[in-house]
Amino acid sequence: MLVLLPPSEGKAASGRGAPLKTDALSLPGLTPARETVLGELVDLCAGDEEKAREALGLSEGLRGEVAKNVELRTAGARPAGEIYTGVLYDALDLASLDAAAKRRAARSLLVFSGLWGAVRVTDRIPSYRCSMGVKLPGLGALGAYWRAPMAEVLPEAAGERLVLDLRSSAYAAAWKPKGEVAGRTATVRVLHAPTRKVVSHFNKATKGRIVRSLLTAGIAPGGPAELVEALRDLGYEVEAEAPAKAGRPWSLDVLVDEIH
Repeated sequence: MLVLLPPSEGKAASGRGAPLKTDALSLPGLTPARETVLGELVDLCAGDEEKAREALGLSEGLRGEVAKNVELRTAGARPAGEIYTGVLYDALDLASLDAAAKRRAARSLLVFSGLWGAVRVTDRIPSYRCSMGVKLPGLGALGAYWRAPMAEVLPEAAGERLVLDLRSSAYAAAWKPKGEVAGRTATVRVLHAPTRKVVSHFNKATKGRIVRSLLTAGIAPGGPAELVEALRDLGYEVEAEAPAKAGRPWSLDVLVDEIH
């Protein structure tokens, strides 16, 4: 199973260890694109601070994020699973998983990023600020920029596995599974059962809990239909819609009343 996750806006501080090595990151086919985005971002933030803040969509209170981006090549790096924080990652709580579940997480979790394209939770990266919705002066919209390199690399990363897509729309735009891979893909919405509406906190927290449940149980469904049954066995209320045509993803709705 390959699980596609969004990153978090908030991030833990960079570590004091060795700095970033882009050629050591997973999915080496993305290295040239990563170097290009990294160079554009560092140059932007090393120039006019106001221009950089506007391009990155940062409020006055987040002005310090610009200076942090300037130091990306020399800042200490930590595993991505420690850098990303927020509701989804709090619910997933990678640090508290047992050794076997951590190994599964290392193999199966892929976090999408405006800066890195996609990284595994074990990849060492510095803390940064650059969402997929950013438009960098020399590259344009990052969601569009990443489509070509992602299309080259992600199908091989998916292999023959089920793809569980938990990304938000901005990050989903960077790679849309096609053909046979799409037929093995399941997208998930989390709905507040009484209202049938997506509620941000319910959505993020439940997605984190779903991934944790699958990792802890050691369940690796072979396809979307098996995933539906596995989630139901784990106690989730799931409504599934198989695609009308071959080569399109399944749509799953997970219904929740409240977060405990």
